[in-house]
Amino acid sequence: MAGGPDEKRMRLRYAGTCRVCAAALPAQAEAIYERSTKTVRCVAHPTDAGASSTVEPVAAPTELPPSSAPATVATAAAPAELVEAGQPGASARREFERRKAKREERIRTQHPKLGGLILAISDEPQSTTAWAVGARGEEVLGKGLDRLASDTVRVLHDRRIPGTRANIDHLIVTAGGVFVIDAKRYTGRPHLRVDGGFLRPRVERLFIGSRDGTKLVDGVLKQMDVVRGIVGDEVPVRGVLCFLDADWPLLGGSFTTREVESLWPKRLYGQLRAEGPLEAAAIDTLHRSLAAHLPAS
Repeated sequence: MAGGPDEKRMRLRYAGTCRVCAAALPAQAEAIYERSTKTVRCVAHPTDAGASSTVEPVAAPTELPPSSAPATVATAAAPAELVEAGQPGASARREFERRKAKREERIRTQHPKLGGLILAISDEPQSTTAWAVGARGEEVLGKGLDRLASDTVRVLHDRRIPGTRANIDHLIVTAGGVFVIDAKRYTGRPHLRVDGGFLRPRVERLFIGSRDGTKLVDGVLKQMDVVRGIVGDEVPVRGVLCFLDADWPLLGGSFTTREVESLWPKRLYGQLRAEGPLEAAAIDTLHRSLAAHLPAS
């Protein structure tokens, strides 16, 4: 059984290895996750199993018979460290709370007697609530992505790009490559507007209803460049803008502009499950590398 704040009983997203008996634990198996060691163990092992099952070094004999070959001591391989997937929408939720608290402090300071009343009858500005809306979108999409998690669909949420204030909403490593996903909760119908193309240079612009969202494509392209710098040019990297609340048509609707595809969650899930050239071992290696280079926000 799990015991203490350091341990959590959970259903594994990915296959693992028990740190106590080295037994294989398949994806979706019940296991105990140990936060301090970032390893898992079988649920049958007690809380203090680690102390009683430590592998002791084997002492070499003081004297070998002349005819004996050197002894080979077998050592147990250490279980692979689990990768923390991260919390969807965590950084956006923190920014919302920060702005909300700052506004409350400012109003109470400026109006010591009426500050509480002003806060009660007034709404947060749109520039603040937008962060809460965005966080909720990442949380909803993150839950859907977590349900797909397996040995060939590895998930990372809310990853910080070192040296910048930017983050990547979701990174999914699959048999088909790495998906860089930006979750959006915009209303209206996403569509592509094309200008020029014959006598003038072709210019593609993304619109959601009447709102120009071309900068959203630019943002995903920058994130894709960061990921390519980590995984290399031989691994396919795909950019996605996933619109959760958009007015998609009954038939068709998704489109690609400058390597970035605009679509909805259900269509995205199907692409993540598709077969591809990458095996489970390569997917695991890429997943760990991305997690190490892009820490959780």
